[in-house]
Amino acid sequence: MSISEAFGLILRQARQDKGLTQERLGELSGLHRTYISLLERGQRTPTLDVLFRLAGSLGVSASDMVKGLE
Repeated sequence: MSISEAFGLILRQARQDKGLTQERLGELSGLHRTYISLLERGQRTPTLDVLFRLAGSLGVSASDMVKGLE
């Protein structure tokens, strides 16, 4: 499994734990729903800016999201 795929699983789980749709997470983070989908499927890798925007929108720390990749 690639790092992008592993991050996608972490992102999807965090989003689902908060009861958010991809569309709602996109609204909260200022990202398009399609981009959220690409991230969750491991087809895109987030920049640091995007990582922090997603983490803030999910109410988790960016470091916790990254720790799951180790």
